[in-house]
Amino acid sequence: MKWSQAITHYQNYLRLERGLSDNTIYNYSFDINKLCCWLTENTIEISPLKIEKETLQQFNYHIAKEVNARSQIRIISGLKGFFNYLVFEEYRKTNPLDLIESPKIGRKLPDTLSIEEIDELIATIDLSTPQGERNRAIIETLYGCGLRVSELINLKISDLFFKEGFIKVTGKGDKQRFVPIGSLTIKYIDTYRKEIRNHQIIKPLAQDTLFINRRGNGLTRAMIFHIIKELTEKAGINKKISPHTFRHSFATHLLENGADLRAIQQMLGHESITTTEIYTHIDKSYLSEVMNTFHPRK
Repeated sequence: MKWSQAITHYQNYLRLERGLSDNTIYNYSFDINKLCCWLTENTIEISPLKIEKETLQQFNYHIAKEVNARSQIRIISGLKGFFNYLVFEEYRKTNPLDLIESPKIGRKLPDTLSIEEIDELIATIDLSTPQGERNRAIIETLYGCGLRVSELINLKISDLFFKEGFIKVTGKGDKQRFVPIGSLTIKYIDTYRKEIRNHQIIKPLAQDTLFINRRGNGLTRAMIFHIIKELTEKAGINKKISPHTFRHSFATHLLENGADLRAIQQMLGHESITTTEIYTHIDKSYLSEVMNTFHPRK
């Protein structure tokens, strides 16, 4: 089996069996193609069914010189997934990467904003402009519902179930979930829709898209990053803030106020509770308080 054939089979598996998005599949394939390029550059002719640990260890040494530890971990993880697939389909008996260790790095805790900082950031929005009302609704939705930026820009009017108090979110791998939405966020979205969006000329493909730009098209990821960067600078907040910061803040503040970790997991759309558990490392003083309050032998 040639590399190109194996990669195509793997891509089909990721798409059909695991339901991953095209963007995620591209990222997985990129890591495998990086290995293929290295093999070609070094005139190593070996199939994915025959390659062994020694060759992959040489490749690992090579990428360690080119990328940082986090990128190296991602590449190794991506290749392990590929070879696990080959083992699963019985093309190989073993995964040659099983005995290759990834570099050890400390867990990077996500940046968060305090409630006061979020209020300050929203207060800097110029509500005298149409974009101001939209941007306030965007920030309130990111923080109020804990959305990923991709989920925000793809949010549809038909996804809003305000009477029931939920919105339907399409997350990674096109998996859908219902997320509770608060009355304040509903209020700002309704204000934007009635006072701004309803008076715009909207392009046919964006008729159902909630947040749109001046030209009547849906917003891009880059535009959301730009909006947040401008507001952060204007508010004088000395932190590296991205759309994901509001998602982290959403989860952290819920946890600090006593929310159940499983409920947070469902709202964030995490497949594994392990991903959500990173938030338990953020505020150790809160965890100590929980222990002292609820443990019978405190």
